[in-house]
Amino acid sequence: MPMTAPAAAQSFESVGTRALGMGGAFVAVANDSTASWWNPAGLATGPFLDVAVSRVRGQSDEDLIPASRTGVWSISLGTPPLGLSYYHLQITDIRADAATATDDADREDRAAGMGVRSLSISQFGATVLHTITTGVSAGATVKYLRGTPRVRAVDAVDQTVDDLLDEGDDLPDGDAEGALDVDVGILAAFGAARLGLTARNLAEPEFGDRQLPRQIRAGAAFDGATAGMAPVTVSLDVDLHSYEAATGDRRVIAVGGEHWLRPQRLALRGGARFNTVGPQDRVVSVGATAAVRAALFVDGFVAFGSDTGESGWSVSARVSF
Repeated sequence: MPMTAPAAAQSFESVGTRALGMGGAFVAVANDSTASWWNPAGLATGPFLDVAVSRVRGQSDEDLIPASRTGVWSISLGTPPLGLSYYHLQITDIRADAATATDDADREDRAAGMGVRSLSISQFGATVLHTITTGVSAGATVKYLRGTPRVRAVDAVDQTVDDLLDEGDDLPDGDAEGALDVDVGILAAFGAARLGLTARNLAEPEFGDRQLPRQIRAGAAFDGATAGMAPVTVSLDVDLHSYEAATGDRRVIAVGGEHWLRPQRLALRGGARFNTVGPQDRVVSVGATAAVRAALFVDGFVAFGSDTGESGWSVSARVSF
C-alpha cells in the first residue's frame, strides 16, 4: 500500500445542525431527532414528533496535509419511545506517502506522493428507549452500516488540497461491505440540570483499511427555562478517551449555548470545541433557528477553525411539535 493508513472515522461532530451550532456540546441536550446520533436516551425528553432533513459539510484547513472532508445527508425521526434515522456520510482524507512526503506539508513543500482515500457510509438506525427511574432514561440505536472504501495514490504536484479532496470524492466505487453496530446512551434530567453519557460504535466495524473507533463522551447542561429563568441552555461535553481520526488523534472538549429570543419562533446559538491531543485545533461556531410557520423550522450553522481546525456549515428543515 503506497500510503500510510491510520484508522479514520466519522466524529461526533459530523451530524446535527443544532448540535454543531452549539460547538458539538450536545450529549446532555440531545432533545431532537438527531439524538439517535448524539445520545439515544435524549429522545425521552424530546417533543411528541421531530423530523429533520439536513445537509452538513466540514473540511480541515485547506492548506495542510493530512487533510479531511466530510459531507453528510441525513433524515431522522424521533417520537418517544422510538426513533428512525438514515445518515449518508462521505469521508475523504489525504495522507502523505511516508516514502516521498511528510505530514503537515504546506502547498509549497508538498512532495509528489499522496494517498487519497474515501469512505462512503450509509447508516440505517432504529432507536429504542427504556425508563430506568423518574428522570433517568437509557437508549440504544441499533444500526446497519453499508460502507464502500476507496483508495488511490495520486500525483500532488501543482494541486491544492481542495483539488486532491475533489479527486477523493470522485474515486470510482469499490466493493461495499456491511456491518451491524450499536450506540448506547443514558440521560438524567433533574429539574434544570441534565447529565448525559453516550458510547458510539461499540463493535468498531471495519471497512477495508478504515475503522470506526469506539467513541465515549459525557455531557452536562443547564436549562434556564426549566428553572424559571431566561430561556437559555448552556452545555459542556468531554470525550472520555482519545481516538484516531483522519488528521490525527482526537479528544474533544466542547462548550455551547442556545437562547430562544422568541419561544418556538427564533433561537440563536454558539459554541466552541478544542482538541486536547494530536493537532491542537480549535473551532468556533454560530447558528440559528427560525420558524417558517408553526412547528416548521429552518436551522443553520457555520463554523470557523484555527490554523489546523476545521470549518463547516449545515442547513436543515425540521418539523417539531
